[in-house]
Amino acid sequence: MARWLEEEYPAIQRRAKAEGAEIHWGDEMGVRSDHQAGTSYGRRGRTPAIAGAGQRFGCNLLSSITNRGHLSFMVFRERFATPVMLRFLRRLLRQRPRKVFLIVDGHPVHRAAAVRRWVERHAERMRLFFLPGYSPEMNHDEYLNNDVKANAVGRRRPANEPHMLRGVRGYLRSTQGRPDIVRAYFQNEHVQHAAG
Repeated sequence: MARWLEEEYPAIQRRAKAEGAEIHWGDEMGVRSDHQAGTSYGRRGRTPAIAGAGQRFGCNLLSSITNRGHLSFMVFRERFATPVMLRFLRRLLRQRPRKVFLIVDGHPVHRAAAVRRWVERHAERMRLFFLPGYSPEMNHDEYLNNDVKANAVGRRRPANEPHMLRGVRGYLRSTQGRPDIVRAYFQNEHVQHAAG
């Protein structure tokens, strides 16, 4: 991790500056209807109960953020696989006018041959870089994931899957409109190397 922070990331920054590219930090996550965040109140001797639908359902999220406060996301129902990743990459390039340097973890889908070939075909608009293994604390997008799990799902109980999808998308859209919140994800001591 130290070598990545001292050598590889500064090289990515220099190259991004030379090529006029934006550095994005990307990640994927799953959200479940029974996720609980925070604390609750209960009378002494009585276990607090949280109202819910009694069913488990979920959705998945792919996102990328920049230290300038930009957030791109895609909420989906299906399993995270190569076609989903390619759909997100195409969407990301449509949304961003500048070249994108996307830093992700070593998930097998990120390293898939089809993803690698697609990125090579679009090399004038996109480059993919990988974090060192087992270092989620270095990925800024993990802070967005925690925020979504705690505030879009964990404090509310969705009645059904469409309700949860609307809630997650609504929360992410409101976060998109608040670049100050996205920039705050870069302030933790583990990730301040990319704050400026």
